[in-house]
Amino acid sequence: MQFYEKLDHISAKNNSLVCVGLDTDPLKIPEHLRDMPDGVLLFNQAIVEATADLVQSYKLNLAFYEALGREGYDIVRKTLEIIPQDVVVIGDAKRGDIGNTSLMYAQAMFDDLAFDATTVAPYMGRDSVEPFLRHGDRGVFVLALTSNKGSRDFQYLEVDGEPLYKHVVRTASSWNDHENIGFVVGATHPSEL
Repeated sequence: MQFYEKLDHISAKNNSLVCVGLDTDPLKIPEHLRDMPDGVLLFNQAIVEATADLVQSYKLNLAFYEALGREGYDIVRKTLEIIPQDVVVIGDAKRGDIGNTSLMYAQAMFDDLAFDATTVAPYMGRDSVEPFLRHGDRGVFVLALTSNKGSRDFQYLEVDGEPLYKHVVRTASSWNDHENIGFVVGATHPSEL
């Protein structure tokens, strides 16, 4: 099944466009879970159980898990097992590097962890995104206009009379041979949507 087919199916089934972020900070989970060895996993499980029939997707921000080392990767794997198979799961990794490095990142995200989609940073150009795009059955969300304060440092720079983020969207759209590209546009920018 292609990425957008899976996305359309679960959106229709759950009548939802909601994506729940599992950006689980161990210091911000309920106090009674903080000292438990599986506290983060139990928190994720409670969120998934409470929302699985209300969402189209979950997004795991990998930085929160990578900071925990091997234990964090175990939590990611166990969280992925908890999430129903028909719900889309996005690995929010924001990867983007030279071709052979991106090839390894894509392999980790799609082959090893089996995410349905991931986020990528396009700053290094097509060859940094191409290894992800080759997985035509997986989604690739390209950072375009992010919600952080520093987004104005580069994303609004004028290039040929337009903000850089518009060039990113136009250029990355031309790479969409497998119809598996989406864009990250922060909710703090509704007029740009």
